[in-house]
Amino acid sequence: MDLIDIPPTDAHRLVPLLQKLQALHVTHQPGRYAANPSDAALTNWLGDWLTDESLTARAAVSPTGAIMGYIIYGIEERPALPVRRAETRAMLHHIAVADSWQRMGVGTALIAEMKRAVNAQGINIIATTYAPFNTASAALMARMGLRPVMTTAEWRGES
Repeated sequence: MDLIDIPPTDAHRLVPLLQKLQALHVTHQPGRYAANPSDAALTNWLGDWLTDESLTARAAVSPTGAIMGYIIYGIEERPALPVRRAETRAMLHHIAVADSWQRMGVGTALIAEMKRAVNAQGINIIATTYAPFNTASAALMARMGLRPVMTTAEWRGES
Protein backbone atom coordinates (compact mmCIF):
# COMPACT_ATOMS: atom_id res chain seq x y z
CA MET A 1 0.00 0.00 0.00
CA ASP A 2 1.23 3.46 -0.87
CA LEU A 3 0.06 6.69 0.74
CA ILE A 4 -0.40 9.57 -1.66
CA ASP A 5 -1.51 13.18 -1.44
CA ILE A 6 -4.92 13.98 -2.92
CA PRO A 7 -4.95 17.48 -4.41
CA PRO A 8 -8.25 19.32 -4.99
CA THR A 9 -8.15 18.29 -8.67
CA ASP A 10 -8.35 14.62 -7.61
CA ALA A 11 -11.28 15.07 -5.20
CA HIS A 12 -13.42 12.90 -7.49
CA ARG A 13 -11.30 9.88 -6.53
CA LEU A 14 -12.62 10.08 -2.95
CA VAL A 15 -16.31 10.43 -3.84
CA PRO A 16 -17.23 6.70 -3.91
CA LEU A 17 -15.99 6.26 -0.33
CA LEU A 18 -17.56 9.55 0.73
CA GLN A 19 -20.92 8.42 -0.74
CA LYS A 20 -20.77 5.23 1.34
CA LEU A 21 -19.85 7.17 4.48
CA GLN A 22 -22.68 9.65 3.81
CA ALA A 23 -25.18 6.81 3.35
CA LEU A 24 -24.16 5.34 6.72
CA HIS A 25 -24.78 8.69 8.40
CA VAL A 26 -28.13 9.16 6.63
CA THR A 27 -29.25 5.67 7.72
CA HIS A 28 -28.61 6.46 11.37
CA GLN A 29 -29.37 10.19 11.50
CA PRO A 30 -31.64 11.07 8.55
CA GLY A 31 -32.74 14.37 10.10
CA ARG A 32 -29.17 15.61 10.21
CA TYR A 33 -27.68 14.49 6.88
CA ALA A 34 -28.74 15.07 3.29
CA ALA A 35 -29.65 11.88 1.47
CA ASN A 36 -28.22 10.99 -1.92
CA PRO A 37 -25.99 13.96 -2.79
CA SER A 38 -24.86 13.74 -6.40
CA ASP A 39 -21.33 12.72 -7.24
CA ALA A 40 -20.89 16.09 -8.96
CA ALA A 41 -22.03 18.02 -5.89
CA LEU A 42 -19.66 16.05 -3.65
CA THR A 43 -16.77 16.44 -6.09
CA ASN A 44 -17.30 20.21 -6.27
CA TRP A 45 -17.67 20.60 -2.51
CA LEU A 46 -14.68 18.39 -1.74
CA GLY A 47 -12.53 20.08 -4.40
CA ASP A 48 -13.38 23.52 -3.02
CA TRP A 49 -12.80 22.41 0.58
CA LEU A 50 -9.42 20.89 -0.24
CA THR A 51 -8.15 24.23 -1.60
CA ASP A 52 -7.85 25.31 2.05
CA GLU A 53 -4.09 25.24 2.61
CA SER A 54 -4.53 24.15 6.24
CA LEU A 55 -6.04 20.83 5.05
CA THR A 56 -4.30 17.64 4.02
CA ALA A 57 -5.95 14.82 2.11
CA ARG A 58 -4.09 11.53 1.83
CA ALA A 59 -5.18 8.23 0.36
CA ALA A 60 -4.00 4.67 0.67
CA VAL A 61 -3.76 3.14 -2.77
CA SER A 62 -3.45 -0.48 -3.80
CA PRO A 63 -0.74 -1.72 -6.17
CA THR A 64 -3.28 -1.26 -9.00
CA GLY A 65 -3.90 2.36 -8.00
CA ALA A 66 -7.33 1.82 -6.44
CA ILE A 67 -8.24 4.01 -3.46
CA MET A 68 -8.34 1.76 -0.41
CA GLY A 69 -9.10 4.54 2.06
CA TYR A 70 -8.57 8.23 2.71
CA ILE A 71 -8.05 10.73 5.49
CA ILE A 72 -8.65 14.48 5.56
CA TYR A 73 -7.27 16.56 8.40
CA GLY A 74 -6.45 20.17 9.11
CA ILE A 75 -4.27 22.18 11.43
CA GLU A 76 -6.10 24.49 13.82
CA GLU A 77 -4.68 27.30 15.95
CA ARG A 78 -6.84 27.69 19.03
CA PRO A 79 -6.14 30.86 21.02
CA ALA A 80 -6.10 30.87 24.78
CA LEU A 81 -9.35 31.68 26.52
CA PRO A 82 -9.86 32.39 30.19
CA VAL A 83 -11.11 28.79 30.48
CA ARG A 84 -8.78 26.99 28.03
CA ARG A 85 -5.12 26.96 27.13
CA ALA A 86 -3.93 27.93 23.66
CA GLU A 87 -3.09 25.01 21.42
CA THR A 88 -2.24 24.00 17.92
CA ARG A 89 -3.96 20.77 17.01
CA ALA A 90 -4.65 18.55 14.06
CA MET A 91 -8.35 17.96 13.47
CA LEU A 92 -9.18 14.69 11.76
CA HIS A 93 -12.24 15.57 9.68
CA HIS A 94 -12.81 12.44 7.57
CA ILE A 95 -11.51 8.91 7.43
CA ALA A 96 -13.04 6.19 5.28
CA VAL A 97 -11.87 2.76 4.19
CA ALA A 98 -13.40 0.72 1.36
CA ASP A 99 -15.36 -2.29 2.58
CA SER A 100 -13.02 -4.75 0.86
CA TRP A 101 -10.02 -3.24 2.69
CA GLN A 102 -11.48 -2.91 6.18
CA ARG A 103 -9.78 -4.68 9.08
CA MET A 104 -6.54 -4.90 7.09
CA GLY A 105 -4.69 -1.98 8.67
CA VAL A 106 -5.59 0.74 6.15
CA GLY A 107 -7.21 3.07 8.70
CA THR A 108 -4.38 2.41 11.13
CA ALA A 109 -1.80 3.27 8.45
CA LEU A 110 -3.62 6.49 7.55
CA ILE A 111 -3.81 7.70 11.15
CA ALA A 112 -0.23 6.61 11.86
CA GLU A 113 0.94 8.67 8.87
CA MET A 114 -1.12 11.63 10.09
CA LYS A 115 0.46 11.33 13.54
CA ARG A 116 3.94 11.22 12.00
CA ALA A 117 3.27 14.24 9.77
CA VAL A 118 1.78 16.47 12.46
CA ASN A 119 4.38 15.43 15.02
CA ALA A 120 7.09 16.50 12.55
CA GLN A 121 5.43 19.96 12.67
CA GLY A 122 5.65 19.99 16.46
CA ILE A 123 1.94 19.22 16.90
CA ASN A 124 1.11 16.63 19.54
CA ILE A 125 -2.68 16.97 19.75
CA ILE A 126 -5.10 15.24 17.40
CA ALA A 127 -8.85 15.72 17.77
CA THR A 128 -11.77 14.22 15.90
CA THR A 129 -15.49 13.63 16.15
CA TYR A 130 -17.43 10.49 15.30
CA ALA A 131 -21.04 9.49 15.60
CA PRO A 132 -22.07 7.14 18.42
CA PHE A 133 -23.44 4.61 15.91
CA ASN A 134 -20.08 4.36 14.13
CA THR A 135 -18.54 1.66 16.27
CA ALA A 136 -15.84 0.93 13.66
CA SER A 137 -14.57 4.52 13.90
CA ALA A 138 -14.78 4.46 17.68
CA ALA A 139 -12.72 1.26 17.79
CA LEU A 140 -10.12 2.62 15.34
CA MET A 141 -9.77 5.84 17.30
CA ALA A 142 -9.33 3.91 20.55
CA ARG A 143 -6.68 1.64 18.98
CA MET A 144 -4.82 4.74 17.80
CA GLY A 145 -4.89 6.33 21.27
CA LEU A 146 -7.67 8.89 20.73
CA ARG A 147 -9.94 8.96 23.75
CA PRO A 148 -13.29 10.73 24.15
CA VAL A 149 -12.93 13.97 26.12
CA MET A 150 -16.39 15.47 25.65
CA THR A 151 -19.83 14.56 24.32
CA THR A 152 -21.91 16.72 22.01
CA ALA A 153 -25.70 16.44 22.21
CA GLU A 154 -28.38 17.95 19.96
CA TRP A 155 -32.05 18.60 20.03
CA ARG A 156 -33.81 18.99 16.68
CA GLY A 157 -37.35 20.29 16.72
CA GLU A 158 -39.82 19.45 14.03
CA SER A 159 -39.51 21.53 10.88
